[in-house]
Amino acid sequence: MIEPLGRLDARTAGTFRQRLATLVEEGKSWVVADLSRVDFVDSVGLAALVSGLKMARSSAGDLRLAGLQGPVRVIFEITRLHRAFDIYDTLPEAVHSFLHATEESPPIPRRVLPS
Repeated sequence: MIEPLGRLDARTAGTFRQRLATLVEEGKSWVVADLSRVDFVDSVGLAALVSGLKMARSSAGDLRLAGLQGPVRVIFEITRLHRAFDIYDTLPEAVHSFLHATEESPPIPRRVLPS
C-alpha cells in the first residue's frame, strides 16, 4: 500500500511516482493507494496515478484506489478517471478485492509519503 498525505501535486507527485515505480520493480505490482488523507490532486498528481496504473498493469498487476474524499472524488469524476481505476470507499475493501483476484495475493507494504 502507498499512502500519500495532504496534497498530490506538482511538488509531491515525483516522489509518489518513484515510490510506485519502486514497488513495481520490487515485484509488488498489486498496489493500493490509500487516498483517504489526500485533500487535493492536480493534473501532475493525476498523471502520477495514471503512470502508476500503467506500470502496475504492465507487470500483470493493478493499482487500486481507496478512500477518495469529496474534492478528490469530484476531480476523478470530472476527468472521467473514475472509469480507468478500480476505486473503493475503504482501504479494507480495496485490499479485499485483491484477495479475491487470486489465492496467492502478494502482501501490500505500507508506504507513507510526507505532505
